[in-house]
Amino acid sequence: MYESGHLRKGLKIEINGDPYIIVQFEFVKPGKGQALYKCKLKNMLTGAQFDRTFRSGDKFKKANLEEHPMEFLYIDGTQYCFMNTSTWSQEFLSEDQLGESRSLIKENTKCTVLFFEEKPIGVALPNFIVLKIIKTDPWTKGDTASGSTKTATLETGFIVQVPPFIEEGEMIRIDTRTGEYVERVKV
Repeated sequence: MYESGHLRKGLKIEINGDPYIIVQFEFVKPGKGQALYKCKLKNMLTGAQFDRTFRSGDKFKKANLEEHPMEFLYIDGTQYCFMNTSTWSQEFLSEDQLGESRSLIKENTKCTVLFFEEKPIGVALPNFIVLKIIKTDPWTKGDTASGSTKTATLETGFIVQVPPFIEEGEMIRIDTRTGEYVERVKV
């Protein structure tokens, strides 16, 4: 059990049987009266967000969440198939459950799947992923303006800004947390 004094950004709690993550947190101590804990909560099942204020002394149940290392296998229509790397059991997640991750994930990517009461609810990709560029404009010699970038389409369909010297067919490293180009990868 958590008490209101334990609340902080990123904490996962259970309210009315659903898991929530605290997205924003603010502690307020008025001149007189009880301390208040203003939170913005996000439902981890539906994605709905709302503001809620708690008083000191309120108690919360810890969300029953588990993380399992899994490998992405394939897409079946709108369902994404993941295999547990230790038990070899397979789980399916929807496009909504993957969110933005679906534009960066490719077959055989090892990731972490979040479970609530033994049901998959989300995916955490590795911090960096290597993808191939399938389309970008060619580099024009003399195009060396500092800070200039061009658009590149990756093998997953994700579009990213890259330096002008990057060419089609090259492999690049992408930061999955920001969706930005990090570096060129030699194969």
